[in-house]
Amino acid sequence: GIDSLAGMSFLDAGCGSGLFSLAAVRLGAERVHSFDFDDGSVGCAQELRARFAPDAAHWTVERGSVLDSTYMRSLGTFDTVYSWGVLHHTGAMDRALEQAAGVVRPGGRLFISIYNDQGPRSRIWRRVKQTYSRVPPRWRPAYVVLIMAPREALSAGFALAQREPLRYVRSWTEYKRQRGMSRWHDLVDWVGGYPFEVASPERIFNFYRERGFTLVALRTCAGGLGCNEFVFVNSATTPAD
Repeated sequence: GIDSLAGMSFLDAGCGSGLFSLAAVRLGAERVHSFDFDDGSVGCAQELRARFAPDAAHWTVERGSVLDSTYMRSLGTFDTVYSWGVLHHTGAMDRALEQAAGVVRPGGRLFISIYNDQGPRSRIWRRVKQTYSRVPPRWRPAYVVLIMAPREALSAGFALAQREPLRYVRSWTEYKRQRGMSRWHDLVDWVGGYPFEVASPERIFNFYRERGFTLVALRTCAGGLGCNEFVFVNSATTPAD
C-alpha cells in the first residue's frame, strides 16, 4: 500500500537469490539485511548486490538461520520483515513463525507466504518430498519423472483435446520467462522441497493474533495447491500517535 520504503528498514529472512532485497533497495529502504541458511543462496544474493547495487553499502548479506534465537536477537528490529515461501521449509515452522515475529518493530509489518493445508493431499505431498530426500542423488531425476509424469500427461492430453498441442509445448519452452527458472527445474524444486509444512489461513491468523499482530491483507489460494499470503502489523505495543 505504499510506493516507497524511504527511511525504513527491511529484513529479508530466507533471501534466496536476493531479488526481494534488491527491490527494497530500489524502493529506497535505508537499511536492508538479507540472510539465508543456504550457502548457495547467500552467494547468489551477494552476486546480485555486486552486479545491480554495487554502491548499496546499507545492504548486507550473510548466512544465518531464522531458527537461531541468538542470531535473530542480534539483528534488532525492522519496519518490514519479509519471508516469502520460506518458513514452511525450515523443519520447525511454528518456531520460525515466532522468530520472524520477534524482529518486527512496534507498528512494523510482517509479510509471509505459507503453503496451504489441503489435508490428506498435503500429507501425501509431504511423503513424496520426504522420499525424494532419501533417494540416492543419481536416481532423483527418475523419481521426479515418476511422480510428475501423470500430471504432465494430463496437461498434454487436455491441450490435445482442445486442438492446441503447441500450448503444452510453450508451457515448457516459454516457462522460464514467466517463472525465472525452467519448467524442469521447477518440477524438481517442488518434488524435492523438503522439509515441507502447511497451515490453514485461520491457523496463521490465530497464531499471530495471539501475539499481538493484526492482519491487514490476505490472499488465499482458494483452498487449492499453493501459498496463502499474509501481511500483519505488530500492534501489540504500538506507540500512540
